[in-house]
Amino acid sequence: MSLHIAVLGIGRMGLPMAQRLCQAGYTVHAWNRSPEKAQVLEPLGARVHLQVQDAVRQADVVISLLESGPVVTHVLFELGAAEAMRAGCLMIDMASIKPAEARDHAARLQALGVAHLDAPVSGGTVGAEAGTLAIMVGGEAQDFEQAKEILQVLGKATHVGPHGSGQLAKLANQMIVGITIGAVAEALLLCAKGGADMAKVREAIVGGFAQSRILELHGQRMIERDFAPRARMTVQLKDMRNALDTAESLEFEAPITSLFEQLYAQAIDHGLSDLDHSGLFVELAQRNGMV
Repeated sequence: MSLHIAVLGIGRMGLPMAQRLCQAGYTVHAWNRSPEKAQVLEPLGARVHLQVQDAVRQADVVISLLESGPVVTHVLFELGAAEAMRAGCLMIDMASIKPAEARDHAARLQALGVAHLDAPVSGGTVGAEAGTLAIMVGGEAQDFEQAKEILQVLGKATHVGPHGSGQLAKLANQMIVGITIGAVAEALLLCAKGGADMAKVREAIVGGFAQSRILELHGQRMIERDFAPRARMTVQLKDMRNALDTAESLEFEAPITSLFEQLYAQAIDHGLSDLDHSGLFVELAQRNGMV
């Protein structure tokens, strides 16, 4: 008998992930605040629900792909999703939220007899479509074992520790991504300012110690001036701020992340909010009089 999986949040990431779950043979129950976004799943056999309680009521597993921690809290505990879940259900929250929020959600769900994993992802829409996401999972080991088969449809899952640890790992990922985008942008712009060919510089240093996925992918976007949003500047700023909030709660000093939080915030203040996060290149170019 097919497992029933509720997917809450059918957006840029939720849609391709729900499509993969449908194609893998699971019975998918879809809910989105704007129902028309979920209705595109109906030809694949998904059942679309107008009320979130109806989407989760029959579910063995609930997957959340919502916008932020406060939105997850609202859907679970104010719209009534948590109370509608049956005892023994497993909720996998794949949104990127604060570790403290994940731990709070886990405790409140456990009080209702619902297990919880925080399992944010990295890899963007390309990884979601291909099923190659990096999935960082926090929670109980036995719940991770239960979820592994489902998560394998979506990418490579790694259990990194207790509740909240998946979110810590995602913050680490976003710190590295956001900071490295800035390093690549600044370095390429310096070379261009000095008269070198940015494309050739990138070609020359790929394969050396500077090689990274950011240099390969985002560096190419910078050269092509392709800043169509895959992950928006606003999302990168949210993650940097969540990292700093978490660092403060741990009495941990994070000066590099603090600097880049300011740079992304200023870029957004300068009208770049709708760009891909690699659009930090534009902010740095403008500062240097390079359009």
